[in-house]
Amino acid sequence: QQVPGHLEITMSDFKINTDDTDHITLTRWLLGRQKHIEGATGDFTYILASVQLACKVVAGAVRKSGIAHLMGLAGGENVQGEEVKKLDLVANDTFINAMRASRMINVMVSEEDEQPILEDDVKQGKYVITFDPLDGSSNIDCGVSVGTIFGIWEQLEPGTKGSIKDALQSGRQMVAAGYCMYGSFTELVLSIGGTSVQGFTLDPALGEFILTRPCIKIPQKGKIYSCNEGNQSMWLDDELRTYVTNKRSPPNPYSARYVGSMVADVHRTLLYGGMFMYPADSKSKSGKLRLLYEGFPMAYICEAAGGKATTGREDVLDIVPTDIHQRTPIILGSPGDVDDVLALYAQSKK
Repeated sequence: QQVPGHLEITMSDFKINTDDTDHITLTRWLLGRQKHIEGATGDFTYILASVQLACKVVAGAVRKSGIAHLMGLAGGENVQGEEVKKLDLVANDTFINAMRASRMINVMVSEEDEQPILEDDVKQGKYVITFDPLDGSSNIDCGVSVGTIFGIWEQLEPGTKGSIKDALQSGRQMVAAGYCMYGSFTELVLSIGGTSVQGFTLDPALGEFILTRPCIKIPQKGKIYSCNEGNQSMWLDDELRTYVTNKRSPPNPYSARYVGSMVADVHRTLLYGGMFMYPADSKSKSGKLRLLYEGFPMAYICEAAGGKATTGREDVLDIVPTDIHQRTPIILGSPGDVDDVLALYAQSKK
């Protein structure tokens, strides 16, 4: 009998989704994938276990940066001539130590280090990793989303001492890439083999990355373009100015969205569609973004999700680098939107 003034609840009111009680963690997903690959050694499980640990540490540092006095400049500049933030150093040291502890990485290239980090022990592993430990760190003091970007290659001659040549491979030779975004939540986006893209969200209660976006596919076309229009007058390519003008014009203008943190801008582009671009300009004639640890990984993920990534003249992944800190212009996003840009480049050649 229902008591007056009380809400009657029956078992039919409780609808339990089994997905909410069956969490696929990143480790579980990796082990399941490993089980179905003939000859798998488990090396990637070790590497990505180390990557996810480093991401958790950096996510924690970003979250408490204000009260732990980790905001502001550390003093000095990195090899790029950029002022180094305190969190840049924390993130860089965290990733170097985590990768070294995995004993699977022979060569490391970081945005913060002028030279590649070569492991002395040839038994250390057969893989090369490049990373930007904290992309968008200039925004960290105002709470804007930042992130980590990484790419992984196999060593040219496994079993030998690593060299700089191991890091100077084209993007087509990558075996995995990913990024971790630290914002209102922490999300690790990963592609192994370049055939699909998975998104894992960090559950702070469990301390685990949980699969929340299986098989991410970028929309065929979007309604957003993302670039720093403040530099438009300095862009070297008129084709991009024409593209932006077209997308701002009736009858169906695009929306402009630009965070200034590549991880945040690319993540939005991956999920909502549209296009992200950082062109070469009169200040950075070769482009601003670094090829090995920004351009290659993001292009790899974009293509794996069904998108395209180009400089306007060639696919980003086809470039063979000559320097570990080489820069590149980049245009990436929905295939339909990137094709619109490429059509403008094709017209200008006629």
